[in-house]
Amino acid sequence: MHDLANKIIKKDVRALARGISFLENDHPDKLSILKDLHAEGKGAHIIGITGSPGAGKSSLVNRFIQYLRSKKLTVGIVAVDPTSPFSGGALLGDRVRMAEHFTDPGVYIRSMGTRGSLGGLARTTKETVRMMDAYGFDVILVETVGVGQSELDIMKVADTTAVVLNPGSGDVVQVFKAGIMEIADLFIINKADLPGVSKLMTEIEGMLDLVKHDADYRPPIAQTISTQNKGMEDVWDLACKHLQYLQDSGEGERKKTRILQDEVLEVVHYELMKKIEQQQQDGDWREQIERRKIDPYTAAASILSELDLDR
Repeated sequence: MHDLANKIIKKDVRALARGISFLENDHPDKLSILKDLHAEGKGAHIIGITGSPGAGKSSLVNRFIQYLRSKKLTVGIVAVDPTSPFSGGALLGDRVRMAEHFTDPGVYIRSMGTRGSLGGLARTTKETVRMMDAYGFDVILVETVGVGQSELDIMKVADTTAVVLNPGSGDVVQVFKAGIMEIADLFIINKADLPGVSKLMTEIEGMLDLVKHDADYRPPIAQTISTQNKGMEDVWDLACKHLQYLQDSGEGERKKTRILQDEVLEVVHYELMKKIEQQQQDGDWREQIERRKIDPYTAAASILSELDLDR
């Protein structure tokens, strides 16, 4: 077993931090460590927190951490922030909002930028969650960037996906366009002290009547006021009920199988792309494209023929 993997299993928090850095920096030992940790997962409850920008996700997560710690549960947090396409940097605002937990040994917070990855998560989020699970956290919270209508990668990571909404946030049909409604296992109406809560609840229930979901499970709705630390118990109770449903129905195992199968192709895709980019750095097609001697499709076909995928 890789030395770093062994230390992570033994709850060495510095090894965990270093292992995640290996993932982000694409260290050569990355896949070896992940292979060693794969069978060491402790079965953490992975909860995804997603929703539109300004919904209060970070403040909600901050209060939720407090509640989970009051129940003596250890918590790992992956907070994803958007990376600037111009400077390449990311303002990791979640670290500011969750600063009070930094000295708590039962809490580990890892912020990461998307680095150009679409889908609401960083490219290494799923692998980071794997490491945290092997480390042994009871609950892992994954907070996505503020998502729109298509950033749905969180459903490939979390056991329970909570979509955070606000009353009076505009045209609810825009929020509920295809995708975001269907990934929700739980709805959280945050800032529930504002006007329009009953109207939003009615709209959610109406949309749920139209959207396909499991016959035996209808996503429930929790109300929270994160600034007043209200509603956290309801969120936890509903998340636990969803996890129980996954276990009782067998849907949890089917979901994990689908995720693992998808992950195989994701790893192959990333490693192949990395290899192709390395091999084609000095390719003749670059100069030919620059001089407009060939089109992109001819160049792509030439590269594919070199790979000889039909063998």
